[in-house]
Amino acid sequence: MREVHLQQVSPAGIEAQSMAVITRELGGRTFPPEQLPVVLRCIHTSADFDYADSLVFSPGAVERGIAALKGGCTLVTDTQMARAGVNKRVLEGFGGRAVCFMSDPDVAEEARRRGETRAAVSMERAAALSGPVVLALGNAPTALVRACQLIDAGALRPELVIGVPVGFVNVVESKELLLTLDVPYIVARGRKGGSNIAAAICNALLYQASGGRRE
Repeated sequence: MREVHLQQVSPAGIEAQSMAVITRELGGRTFPPEQLPVVLRCIHTSADFDYADSLVFSPGAVERGIAALKGGCTLVTDTQMARAGVNKRVLEGFGGRAVCFMSDPDVAEEARRRGETRAAVSMERAAALSGPVVLALGNAPTALVRACQLIDAGALRPELVIGVPVGFVNVVESKELLLTLDVPYIVARGRKGGSNIAAAICNALLYQASGGRRE
């Protein structure tokens, strides 16, 4: 087998070294201090520097999200993958929980009966929750569109919407729709995003809320 020269880096040092590389390759670009950890974690998760330009934050969005997480909110994702990627130990330490309704049999049945997507019906389930809610939507533009409709109708008032669906059909349009609403948001404009990016943004906020604690 061909010899490959690998760096000897401790597990704890891998992330620190990666963040140093990202910071260096950003070339001196600056971001508001509360937004920087979000930008760095999205790039760290994807190795895609486009997030330095595509991420859009409404005024006070990061602070609003951190306050909701520290207050024990319900974090609603549109995929089980995003839910799996969230650091639930930190979230649960604040008294919060992460949920995804996509696999619920009653959601699947209602979506089939109405000719809707499960993602859209899942947002209706989110609207029925009590207490503060944060939406982390990284996959389904239909989830984001339905969330926007519910927000516009006053039926859903999340503390923060993380709108980062990925793909080619109605993805850009769903994100641009969110940008028109009077609700705190973090959006990755364009086609890029994904469940991993949604989880990365959640974790960036959680780690700020916990003062860097991961366990």
